Amino acid sequence: MKRIKISVSKEYEVVIGNKLLDESGALVRAVCPESSTAAVISDDNVAPLYLRRLTKSLENAGFSVVSFVFPHGEKSKNAETYVEILNFLAENRLTRTDLLVALGGGVVGDITGFAAATYLRGVKFVQIPTSLLAMVDSSVGGKTAIDLKAGKNLAGAFCQPELVVCDLDTLDTLSPAFFADGCAEVIKYGVLADKALFEHLAERGQGFDREYVIGRCVELKRDYVTKDEFDTGVRMMLNLGHTVGHAIEKLSAYSISHGYAVAMGMGVVSRAAAAKGICPENCAEAIEKGLEALKLPAATAYTAKELIDPMLSDKKRAGGTVNLIVPYEIGRCGLLPTRVEELEDFVNTGL
Repeated sequence: MKRIKISVSKEYEVVIGNKLLDESGALVRAVCPESSTAAVISDDNVAPLYLRRLTKSLENAGFSVVSFVFPHGEKSKNAETYVEILNFLAENRLTRTDLLVALGGGVVGDITGFAAATYLRGVKFVQIPTSLLAMVDSSVGGKTAIDLKAGKNLAGAFCQPELVVCDLDTLDTLSPAFFADGCAEVIKYGVLADKALFEHLAERGQGFDREYVIGRCVELKRDYVTKDEFDTGVRMMLNLGHTVGHAIEKLSAYSISHGYAVAMGMGVVSRAAAAKGICPENCAEAIEKGLEALKLPAATAYTAKELIDPMLSDKKRAGGTVNLIVPYEIGRCGLLPTRVEELEDFVNTGL
């Protein structure tokens, strides 16, 4: 079992290992000794697999447990589901000393965290991510949000969890496509800041060492979040591939998943960076081969003209400038402020 400490406005641990779900009640009790009720929020994919075990573990640790389950998928990460969760919490009379537990992937973690940030002006919550993407990225760092019609994650709050519990055994129930989806965020960290991690992934593909890779991704995210908790500077680097990726998700009505869209976005920006002389050609080629090794796409069928409008709704836009993250070489990236009128040309060179 690996423990990684996150020291920001609130200090907490990310615990990574096998067979942790049945220990989660004791782990949660250790950080929430005064809480009496735990409200578990999950979706209809994850709940049938793990809700009963988690409930038993929490009850064994002395918690009274209530649960709310919503339809899986990005389409549920909206204001309607968010308000349903708030009403559920109120109807079950949760108090400010109680807590929420997010059991599931990134959608569950994001919406549960936003509910925790706003119910009674803030209650505690714990992340128990069950997807690769959530383990390495969305469960750590305190970003919580829901989607609006205009785009992804446009309403949210920063709310750090009390604890993150990553049971590696839950990854065994993921479909190959869903596991690959999480691999996009994994390889992102290698491209950003760790050439050795990137090379391990490119060589091993989806057979990578899970505890090493997930632990290393969490350590890298910890480093970015510690330097910039509220995403105004260096933490923006974590958006590599995301500006184009979010546009692809929106254009597809979210039929293209987040990880696949981010992989496409990384492919677009790396090819554009190579074409513009920002990185060497072999850097873009290596990124494409790395994505291929993880069974991820590196290209999109959408045109630059189609992609521009949703990109202009991206939360990383600042006035007339969109901040793109581009590779200089494997393991080193930078911020490229791009004027709105130059954006279509840049994207077009990467398609």
